[in-house]
Amino acid sequence: MSVRLVRALLYVMKKSKFSSVAALLVVLFTQVVMAISAGEVAPDFSAKNQDGKTINIKDQRGKYVLMFFYPKDETPGCTKQACALRDQYAEIKKMNAVVFGISRQDEKSHKAFASKHKLPFDLLVDADGTIGRLYGVGSMPVVGFSQRQSILIGPDGKVIRFYETVEPETHAGEVLKDLKKAQGKS
Repeated sequence: MSVRLVRALLYVMKKSKFSSVAALLVVLFTQVVMAISAGEVAPDFSAKNQDGKTINIKDQRGKYVLMFFYPKDETPGCTKQACALRDQYAEIKKMNAVVFGISRQDEKSHKAFASKHKLPFDLLVDADGTIGRLYGVGSMPVVGFSQRQSILIGPDGKVIRFYETVEPETHAGEVLKDLKKAQGKS
């Protein structure tokens, strides 16, 4: 049983009057997703980028990694967020950090989005939401898109911060501030 599933089970048992078996069934059938916490080792995964190249997250060890999950290419909020990160990318890169945008659209959609907005970072395909679930990123009911949430990972592969609520226009500045803090430069 995964740590996240155990946490979800304990949470349901604590917040309700279910027996342990009933709580387990509730967790399993409602697919309660618990966000990854600061200090946890980031799970490894690999995914295709906008060019069809396979990117493996474990290959980024030694660098800070920002993974920003977003609902859909070319929507207003997603475009604002991606462009704000693009505009701060040189500063982010100077801090030994890489950025990956992750959503459920395919390579072709990501390639068009990255090209149109001159995004200097990879956009990864999470077609079935597996990567999002691995990290505890929420899913929008009915449409199934990933929620706008981000994870900042340290060079040691451990989570520094899970951004549960992300404002598209200010997120890049928030990430820079957290990178400076993590590097003792704030």
